[in-house]
Amino acid sequence: MARLWRVSGQKICAIDRGMAGTGAPVHTVQGQYRSRGWTEWTDGFRIGSSLLQFDATGEEEFLEDGRRQTLARIPAHVTHFGVHDHGFTVVSTFGNLLRLMTEGRIPDELWERSCYNIALRCSGAVQARRWTPVLKGGGYIYSFNGPHSLFADTVRSVRSLVIAHILGGGLSEDQDRRVSLLERAIAHARTTARYNVYYGEGRDGYDTRGRVAHESLFNVGTGSYRCASTQQGYAPFTTWTRGLAWIICGYAELLEYFSDLSEEEAVPLGGHQELVDLCIKPLRATCDYYLEHTPSCGVPYWDTGAPGLRDLGDYLDRPADPCNDCEPVDSSAAAIAAQGLLRFGLYLGTDGPGARYLQAGKCIAGTLFSAPYLCEDPGHHGLILHSIYHWPNRWDHVPQGRVVACGEATMWGDYHARELAVCLQRVLDRGTLPMFFNVK
Repeated sequence: MARLWRVSGQKICAIDRGMAGTGAPVHTVQGQYRSRGWTEWTDGFRIGSSLLQFDATGEEEFLEDGRRQTLARIPAHVTHFGVHDHGFTVVSTFGNLLRLMTEGRIPDELWERSCYNIALRCSGAVQARRWTPVLKGGGYIYSFNGPHSLFADTVRSVRSLVIAHILGGGLSEDQDRRVSLLERAIAHARTTARYNVYYGEGRDGYDTRGRVAHESLFNVGTGSYRCASTQQGYAPFTTWTRGLAWIICGYAELLEYFSDLSEEEAVPLGGHQELVDLCIKPLRATCDYYLEHTPSCGVPYWDTGAPGLRDLGDYLDRPADPCNDCEPVDSSAAAIAAQGLLRFGLYLGTDGPGARYLQAGKCIAGTLFSAPYLCEDPGHHGLILHSIYHWPNRWDHVPQGRVVACGEATMWGDYHARELAVCLQRVLDRGTLPMFFNVK
């Protein structure tokens, strides 16, 4: 781990030097991070990386960098009504700072805590306002595409609603109608589990257990479900592996939170068993699917239905080849999924059914934290190589002489690799995991 964090610290400093005043880093092109404007949604990952660096190493300069940039850049995200990614931007920054304070890792100053508290409460309410109701009750936080669109990755963004609820926040709508942020988070999780995850129950002709639809589309006039879709996957009826990974990671964290609720808190929400089952069913299905459709090293190709995979032969029986000429791999999907597998495995028990998932999470970490994924080249901004941004749009850099993107990094891939490393380090040092909801 020491080598990983040494390299990580160098990369964070290199990004700051190379991108001063140019926007949030999104993905690398020939080793240099580039921005793409729009919502600057990767701000949280870059700034949060400094906070994770401090979390792991205790290096005060990274805490100060993370604190300073959080206060300078993230307030604009706190009140951004146009996106579904508050769980990425705000929780990765203000949320990490408040967690570190609650854990006793940084001084517990009243005004500093109050600042983080207010930011997180506002963020949760703003995120919860992006709400589309569905038939038979419930609803979902809709994506930046509009009220008709439910994204798989938003299940991890409901962390912002949970934290705001814990801190005493809520949402007041017309005529002072009070909305429970926790109930809205649970409803979103339930809708996502129903429509974005498949269980092999005959839902349609492509209902394979554990498959994930990146996007579900609804008729906003009636609240009825219309069809599966995708923005970054190959097709609606294939599985974009980063969407699959978000489901695994998001539900694993929600499972930990629901299990931590007191009985008094759980009963009005349906009780512990109902909340736990809400998470375990999609988790078992998607974790099994990930393991069955990923090469032996634990790093998946970008979509399990990508057409070029047929030209790779028995690609599941050997490590992924990031420099192949057929389809890209996506190390960022591996980093996100590994944390979920690790958390779910520890929840189920290391001596029981969780052992398989726990071992898979460790295997993926071992792959990512070594060559050819861990990048020790000081001239390259990326920490974890062979990550994909948006392959259908061809926004990823393809090296000269090749036909498939490889050798580059993404800010979310690097951030989640650091999150994974913090999780592993905590388990080894203390036998416990950092919890996003440990903020009070």
